Amino acid sequence: MLEIEIKTPVADHEDVKRRLAELNAIHVERVEQSDSYFAHPCRDFGVTDEALRVRRQGGKETLYYKGPKVDAETKTREEIAVPLSDAEAMKTVLQRLGFVPVVILDKERDIYQLDGVEVALDTVNGLGHFVELEVQGDDIEGGKAKLKEAMRSLGLEGSERRSYLELMLESRSTTASR
Repeated sequence: MLEIEIKTPVADHEDVKRRLAELNAIHVERVEQSDSYFAHPCRDFGVTDEALRVRRQGGKETLYYKGPKVDAETKTREEIAVPLSDAEAMKTVLQRLGFVPVVILDKERDIYQLDGVEVALDTVNGLGHFVELEVQGDDIEGGKAKLKEAMRSLGLEGSERRSYLELMLESRSTTASR
């Protein structure tokens, strides 16, 4: 299954929330997520454009593999999710296999549904506010069209193709070089 996604930074979420209300979007839930990212022992995920993480959300934990982005406009990529019954044991197994913990990203996410598009209002510790629009499926062009229409409806412009992990690592390297 492909995750077809567009993300854009915003100063805050107030205008988007107002537009979501005007468009009768459905508020699904507010969640806290904690993502523990791992580096592969033999290849550089930064070069291959992949990611491996364990996400904790609402008492549930899931292992995610994210493949390389497949188009130049969006963050469309393969995503495989495996529910975990014991995330700490999985993290230990990964480390025993040579995977190295890289960073833990914490965020608050307000999730809405708008005409078949998931709209996530994210506040990421250390990075700020973002809006992620996502659909899942195999029709990349149809999915991109749906996302662009949702962006227009919400008054959003621009696209940030870098992942939160990439943004955090860049932020850390910029801070460290000062």
